[in-house]
Amino acid sequence: MTKKLVASARRRRRRRNGEAGFTLVEILVVITIIGLIMALVGPRVLNYLGESKAKAAKIQIESFSSALDLYYLDIGRYPTTNEGLAALTRGNNLPGWNGPYLRGGMVPNDPWGHGYVYRSPGERSPYDIISLGSDGQEGGSGTAADIASGTR
Repeated sequence: MTKKLVASARRRRRRRNGEAGFTLVEILVVITIIGLIMALVGPRVLNYLGESKAKAAKIQIESFSSALDLYYLDIGRYPTTNEGLAALTRGNNLPGWNGPYLRGGMVPNDPWGHGYVYRSPGERSPYDIISLGSDGQEGGSGTAADIASGTR
């Protein structure tokens, strides 16, 4: 009886050893499928990332606009182009200054890491705030397009 048990245990071990792991072909098929999925999904994910950065820049510009309006109410004028957005963080001994008007006491960069461009007076309003987009240069289209205050 013990000979039968030993023989059946050996057969079971042989079966397990023969079925262990994956073949090279199976692994290559799985890698190919994953590659195809990434090729289809990847561009969409990158597009969403670009859109979200543009939305973040618009929100920051709106925040700057609110801070500039508060500055205007306190001082009676908007900061000049030379003073820039930095005027929202330090008063330079101006009478009536009640800041800083931005959280953290500093002007953040746009989502692409570039500084915002501030011009006063603006082309169609008392001031313009512009994010230069992903390329960091004026003009452009797509994700490289500029994002300006007063635009939707």
